[in-house]
Amino acid sequence: MSPLWASSLIFFSLFVGSHGRVLYQLPSKQQDKVKRPLQTSRPYNIAHRGSNGEIPEETAAAYMRAIEEGADFIESDILATKDGQLICFHDMTLDATTDIANHSKFANRKRIYEVEGSNMTGYFVVDFTLAELKSLRVKQRYPFRDQQYNGKFSIITFEEFIAIALDGNRIVGIYPEIKDPVFINQRVKWPKGKKFEDKFVETLQKYGYRGAYMSTEWLKQPVFIQSFAPTSLVYISNLTNSPKIFLIDDFVTRTKDTNQVYFHLNKDTFPIFQSVISRLLIVELHPCLDNVGCILTPQKDSYLEYIRNYVVGIGPWKDTIVPTQNKYLTTPTDLVERAHAYNLQVHTYTYRNENSYLHFDFHQDPYAEYQYWIDKIGVDGLFTDFTGSLHLYQEWASASGTNEASAFGLLHKISLMISSFKGKE
Repeated sequence: MSPLWASSLIFFSLFVGSHGRVLYQLPSKQQDKVKRPLQTSRPYNIAHRGSNGEIPEETAAAYMRAIEEGADFIESDILATKDGQLICFHDMTLDATTDIANHSKFANRKRIYEVEGSNMTGYFVVDFTLAELKSLRVKQRYPFRDQQYNGKFSIITFEEFIAIALDGNRIVGIYPEIKDPVFINQRVKWPKGKKFEDKFVETLQKYGYRGAYMSTEWLKQPVFIQSFAPTSLVYISNLTNSPKIFLIDDFVTRTKDTNQVYFHLNKDTFPIFQSVISRLLIVELHPCLDNVGCILTPQKDSYLEYIRNYVVGIGPWKDTIVPTQNKYLTTPTDLVERAHAYNLQVHTYTYRNENSYLHFDFHQDPYAEYQYWIDKIGVDGLFTDFTGSLHLYQEWASASGTNEASAFGLLHKISLMISSFKGKE
């Protein structure tokens, strides 16, 4: 950790602890300053919920850390509060990643709601105002990760998230997700009949996010809009030309807006999207593996030709591209190659350094996983919980391939010599 980051983090902790507010003001005009441009020559390093492998997810500190570590984009899930404010938070409920259980005054707020076709119990974000949510503190989701920052940071707003990116010392893109729009639109109401998607796009445009992918406007303030809900992506296509990414989960998982699994959607049950998903998954059904799920292999490309009218890319779960069995990789599909044939980006999720997430093929080495997905599979962006490790890998790979005189190149050369020596033992 650099001295600058450490001092910033200490000040940030004290500020939050004493005032119950985040450090960042709303976006300034710092984006008008000349900054180092976004790198576009190699796959994007997308900080999944910030650098949440180190610091609790979706907090200002996690995003600050990700930017320092070299993220190209900082990613966030966007939800809405009871009073219609947009915030950065992943779960529909507060239970897993905040200290809500310690706030007795909210004990009567626990509810049971239907979310995506199933009943869910907990303290729902939509039942709290922004002021109430700001009184909570965030904690690390996973017990095997660093717990020292638990209780130090608060939930931030969409606008505060934007401020962090705009106030960076270089151009940093944002990658917000329209999260569970059906549920949000059912529970949160805005004046004049506006929808969650309207407020989402209005916020982006308020702070200058517009322009088609790779346009001059976009390169000044890069953004990808993502969603698992295809109807939302179609709806906002009439509101903004900012690039959109259609997220794809396991083929037997329900979408966020149709209450159907991706595999079952078709033009009769979902006419607004004209069978985009069924075209994506015109598949050959293979035997189930481990009695858990089935491998569904995409076979045809008509969906790709259609969805490129709405999105610039797809965001598949990586196991849908390369199916796994007993924690080993199996034969890759050709989805990435076919998407590229239609000039569509492929941004895959989620890369995590811990051994429990790494497939056995990578021998507990996250660099080996990055190399496989970048060099062999050819993805265009990676959502990672460990932004720093991906950035260092790409710096190392770039240097080792072009400049042996550099520190990274020399390290690579030494590594090869050691490997060669071991092979002769």
